[in-house]
Amino acid sequence: MQLLEDRIRREGRLLPGGVVKVDGFLNHRADTALLRALADEFARRLDVSSATLVLTAEASGIALAAVCAASWGLPLLFAKKAKSANLGGGVYRGEAFSYTYQKPVTYVVSREWLSAADRVLIIDDFMASGSAMDALLALVRAAGAALAGVGVAVEKGFQGGGDRLRAAGLPYTALAVIDAVEDGRFTFRTQPRGDSL
Repeated sequence: MQLLEDRIRREGRLLPGGVVKVDGFLNHRADTALLRALADEFARRLDVSSATLVLTAEASGIALAAVCAASWGLPLLFAKKAKSANLGGGVYRGEAFSYTYQKPVTYVVSREWLSAADRVLIIDDFMASGSAMDALLALVRAAGAALAGVGVAVEKGFQGGGDRLRAAGLPYTALAVIDAVEDGRFTFRTQPRGDSL
């Protein structure tokens, strides 16, 4: 998606350890007009009409997923990073390793809000190795829910998470796939391989 790629070129930064910083417009300070445009593009690429809810991971994916869910008239469910007292007894769990924080994370959702009757669209802001996405997919499987699709705004193609989902045949799309960063310049995959259209 040219709009997103241009924004990453202008404002994105590569931090030590391969962390791509896009928090000025996507996942800390959010440009809501851009998020609406991303929601529209996801709706063109994914089967939004069959979904019953949008799922994302706490916390940086929430802004994008909320705009998407509101645009599509769907509820938003976000997987929490820790079980809190207000979740009650039954939860589904998914394990991940946070690339950004370099530590294991357990994601949980209440059994009350995710069931076998659901068709889930997973929307997230970022994909690196895909560990957090694996945890979200595990939550969907644990509930016996159907996967309607997976959409990611920015994928670091050089870390393999998105290619693994494509190879598995999942209905997956990334709006901007960064294949390399050299001397502060981003190189994008011109046509993401295998993405849903």
